[in-house]
Amino acid sequence: MITEELAGYMCKLSRDLQRQVGLLCNRRGDIEHVFVGDSSKLMLPDFGRLRAGRGRFRGLRLVHTHLRNEALTRDDLVDLALLRLDLVAAIGVTNDGRPADLHVAHMLPTGRGNTPWQILPPTPLHRTQLDAKDLIDALESEFERASPSAQTNTGADRAVLVIVEVGRKAALAASSMNVEQRQAELEELCRTAGVVVTGLVTQRRPEADPKYLVGRGKLEDVLVRGMQEGASLLVFDPELTPGQARAIADFTDIKVIDRTMLILDIFAQRAKSRDGKLQVELAQLKYMLPRLQEKDTMMSRLTGGIGGRGPGETKLEINRRRARERIHRLEQEIEKYGQQRVARRQVRTERGLPVVAIVGYTNAGKSTLLNALTRSDVLVEDKLFATLDPTTRRLRFPREREIIIADTVGFIRDLPLDLAKAFRATLEELAEADLLLHVVDASDDKRDQQIAAVERILGDLGYGETPRLMVFNKMDRLTPEQTDVVDSMTGVVGISALHRDSATPLLEQIETKLWSGLMPTMPS
Repeated sequence: MITEELAGYMCKLSRDLQRQVGLLCNRRGDIEHVFVGDSSKLMLPDFGRLRAGRGRFRGLRLVHTHLRNEALTRDDLVDLALLRLDLVAAIGVTNDGRPADLHVAHMLPTGRGNTPWQILPPTPLHRTQLDAKDLIDALESEFERASPSAQTNTGADRAVLVIVEVGRKAALAASSMNVEQRQAELEELCRTAGVVVTGLVTQRRPEADPKYLVGRGKLEDVLVRGMQEGASLLVFDPELTPGQARAIADFTDIKVIDRTMLILDIFAQRAKSRDGKLQVELAQLKYMLPRLQEKDTMMSRLTGGIGGRGPGETKLEINRRRARERIHRLEQEIEKYGQQRVARRQVRTERGLPVVAIVGYTNAGKSTLLNALTRSDVLVEDKLFATLDPTTRRLRFPREREIIIADTVGFIRDLPLDLAKAFRATLEELAEADLLLHVVDASDDKRDQQIAAVERILGDLGYGETPRLMVFNKMDRLTPEQTDVVDSMTGVVGISALHRDSATPLLEQIETKLWSGLMPTMPS
């Protein structure tokens, strides 16, 4: 690990300075960095701190002094893990400046214990027989054998979820979803996006940390957990501010996203039409624009001549200008598609066809209901946001009456209003709708919170006064007692969209609401 002569010299310096003295040594034994701290901790040099990521060790071992012969500290172990050092060692210093005990720790392969490191028993330095090279060779062989089990065969991203409850206890108790429910929903979003969830970290705070959301110490714990789980992705809930996203990204090499970015990624996977793809790109650009940052302030475009002197336009300004220009072009192109849809809707209006729009929480069974009512084959998947592009079908009633029934994108809690407005192609049908079918997954224990989330979004979009009919879907999954509860609700129709015959009462209710002029009532 270190020669007795060098250890003795370091301990003498440390006692005389009353500061910790440390060095980083490569595997050939060459010293690459020497640095000092204060009496209780080190200040490591800036050589890519917290940016080593997964993979092989860095090839450096940290050896430093401890003035009171104490064991390795949490900072020592965090540096070991996040910097992926070969080893970390602390040499105790006696009162007369001589080496005392040697404390050593090294990393463990994924899945070996509750922590990603192992602390070896302390031994007097002069009795230590530890061979650093042999230990590192053995560890790298073990890591290489363990690495296949740390990755999925599909090559999917592996993520650690970070869920933060922000607010006082009373406010949290009244919040729409608890941690378990938020976790279940975030895991479902990850499954839909093709991300494998490997771990969960939760925290409750009276207010968010303005820089890291969770605080620096907790963020270090999250990164250690991510390394232990072999994660390549951190997913935060709630949404990160642009400043928090930048600070966390600067803190680690692991990719950092939040719940909104995850939803945008799902939208990008789901959009099939040209219009839908344009709207996804528009939403992504509007989300990313305030998060653009300058990576290298020295990389400016220098120009000469009158009006061009000085640093010119920085890369950050260029990126922002190009993003704004692209947003403007996308909005113009989307507007053209919108005019085409207006023309099609005008034809329907002239024919006097009522419009019924299906709304509801994502994965409540809206597309399945559309298929059941119109005998269509719209894509149906047991995933969130399976429908992104607008879909309309005609539905004929027995008494020679026709309606237009439209499927829309599913809603989700805390969906930013700007994000919802970006998908106006799927929501324009709501503006023309004579009746909304609010589809609810009756078997979901979060259905009350989901109903509230959908109603809140409809109100924010200006459709809170549109007549609606509450449709409780997936009734076949309920117990007889639960079915009786739903049947006792007023203004609710219970169906199972997988069984078309169960939709007969719903068709009767739709016909009554559209042609009798009665306003539906909310469930009680």
